[in-house]
Amino acid sequence: MCQYVNIVAGGRGSGGAGQAAALSPRGRETRSTQGRLPAVRTNGPSFYTASMRRERSIRRGGEAKQADGPVVGLRIIGGTLRHRKLQYSGDLRTRPMKDRVREAVFNLLGPGIKGTHAIDLFAGTGALGLEAISRGAARATMIERHLPTAKLIEQNAAALGVAEQVEVVFGDAFGWSEEFCSRVPTVVTVFCSPPFDFYVERQEQMRALIGRWTEAALAGSQVVVEADERFDFSSLPQAERWDVREYLPAVVGIFS
Repeated sequence: MCQYVNIVAGGRGSGGAGQAAALSPRGRETRSTQGRLPAVRTNGPSFYTASMRRERSIRRGGEAKQADGPVVGLRIIGGTLRHRKLQYSGDLRTRPMKDRVREAVFNLLGPGIKGTHAIDLFAGTGALGLEAISRGAARATMIERHLPTAKLIEQNAAALGVAEQVEVVFGDAFGWSEEFCSRVPTVVTVFCSPPFDFYVERQEQMRALIGRWTEAALAGSQVVVEADERFDFSSLPQAERWDVREYLPAVVGIFS
């Protein structure tokens, strides 16, 4: 049996204001070119600056994962904790869901999130689970395999005054889900927002993970999956129950 470390705040991850209307179901966001290497040919290695080498290393899975500075504006969007800021290390591996996408997701979930147990499988910054608490979830469990990031989620929960409602699990979402899904005790709202490359590199595992939750969840539960265009939601069991919307480059599916 897999073992996990539970970090209960006060006692995510490698795993993005108000009640504005959700974004258009088929609304497409113009692809941003910010952060991409320019398409210029060169014969000499001196073309790349230090920052370009660092970005190239990150894209190829290198060790340089730290952003040059903290991400500005990471905050709770709606609910009782609206506008409260979250601490964020700037670690690029966490890839926080964009604010506009997070707002759209929670508008789509609507009042159905109230009183549920929110579970963030790839917690990263913890923004999804904490947003769920702000909007009425009874409690949140956040799974994060990077220990410093897991501790930061704990600190954010304490700073927001919701420590008693939050459990942070230092562990792997795949193994933890296999155990937890065998005994789901209540209605849940599950967030699955991993690194997008997981949908290619760990394709079968991701399908199995999502399928496990849709099978185990009690009536009234909702499962939110954030992917990109490489993932085919129609390949999932009960494909007709997925409400799929595009907020490019993200594609979000909600199972209910």
